[in-house]
Amino acid sequence: MFRKILIANRGEIALRILRACRVLGVESVVAYSEADRESLPVQLADEAICIGPADAKRSYLSASAVISAALVTGCDAIHPGYGFLSEDESFADVVAAHDLTFIGPSAAVLEKFGSKAGTRELFAAHGLPTIPGSHGMLRDELHALGEAERIGYPVLIKPSAGGGGKGMRMVRTARELESALRVCRSEAKAAFGDDSLYLEKWLDENRHVEIQVAVDRYGHGVHLGERDCSVQRRHQKIIEEAPTPALSDAARLELAELASRASVAAGYENVGTLEFLVDAAGAFYFIEINCRIQVEHPVTEMLTGIDMVALQIRIAAGEPLGFSQPDVQLRGHAIEFRVNAEDAAHDFRPGAGLVERYHAPGGPGVRMDSHLFSGYDVPPFYDSLLGKLIVWGPDRTTAIARSRVALDELVVEGVATNVAIHQAMLLNETFLEGRMTTNLLDRVGSAAFLAAAARG
Repeated sequence: MFRKILIANRGEIALRILRACRVLGVESVVAYSEADRESLPVQLADEAICIGPADAKRSYLSASAVISAALVTGCDAIHPGYGFLSEDESFADVVAAHDLTFIGPSAAVLEKFGSKAGTRELFAAHGLPTIPGSHGMLRDELHALGEAERIGYPVLIKPSAGGGGKGMRMVRTARELESALRVCRSEAKAAFGDDSLYLEKWLDENRHVEIQVAVDRYGHGVHLGERDCSVQRRHQKIIEEAPTPALSDAARLELAELASRASVAAGYENVGTLEFLVDAAGAFYFIEINCRIQVEHPVTEMLTGIDMVALQIRIAAGEPLGFSQPDVQLRGHAIEFRVNAEDAAHDFRPGAGLVERYHAPGGPGVRMDSHLFSGYDVPPFYDSLLGKLIVWGPDRTTAIARSRVALDELVVEGVATNVAIHQAMLLNETFLEGRMTTNLLDRVGSAAFLAAAARG
């Protein structure tokens, strides 16, 4: 096991990693930007070190700053969390070159799965059904128009790197495609430093289901069930739950076992998530793999009792999984609500500012992962995620009932949040019946969705 780990991230995930390190008995150092000097992870850290100014490119995205911080503080490993440098193979390679361990897949594995289009082809070779898409990256506008015509409109433009909905657009005509390509390339370049794009066939009324896998360096792999991430806005997840209402028990098991076998066969290593779209007929299609811990990992933790971050660290340290598939028991139902600093009534306009009062909910099956506290000044420079409310129940009905109570108890004053959207979702008949699709919010708009909930 490692002696000391540098936590190269911020917010709730930095705090989550800090807690996992303490459970494992490992010292940790929180690397922070000047904007996060007073943050909760820094306040609770065993040790903390400033790695640069608020600008993420000069702090959290600066490989040299992160590596220097690890060396100066005597760390032997770096945990990148999610986002920032978590899936950057060149960074993982530099980490290894300095005799440090990257907590996640190795640089070779990250490189192998770095291209979404290439990964789709790789997993297809190992038995996963995939959505029709472009052959390789889009070379230019003419190539994109030809590929879209071959695939058939509507199509989804997707960046080869990154995630979180950035650089993605659904287009229904050639004219829309021409203008959207320029916007998507610009967004992808700004967000990920890579403007490579490809196309996928757009499935109307689709569901988004993902499979959590864990594979050690000895080729032993398991799945830890699935998560339904269909409630989204602009291709960004806001509510995740498990088990998914989209599939039968038999289909759910088939998908999980297929994903687990393919991950091992393709040479994946560490914790990862395979993402699928499910069409109206229940057919599923592989779209990508996330080679890192997911924002929604607590859903899996609530169902399995397995500490996903600690598992990630142990695998990176060279330990075997220590359990097999029959040991993984999925129990009950869990739902996660992403609490963002966004004004849901005004098209999810991002916000920042002073948290005047904060109160986390409690009760049976209720967990709040957040770095908030009363008096915390939310900086405007980073992702809008303020925390995650995770609620468990023995069944979906109980989990939803507990979620209503927990959301009512949650207090965040001084900063606009999207809590009202979550409360409205728990009154929505489509969601309550488990029939939600990825366009549930976007097709009506947030303001109209809230108004409909208010009318009852």
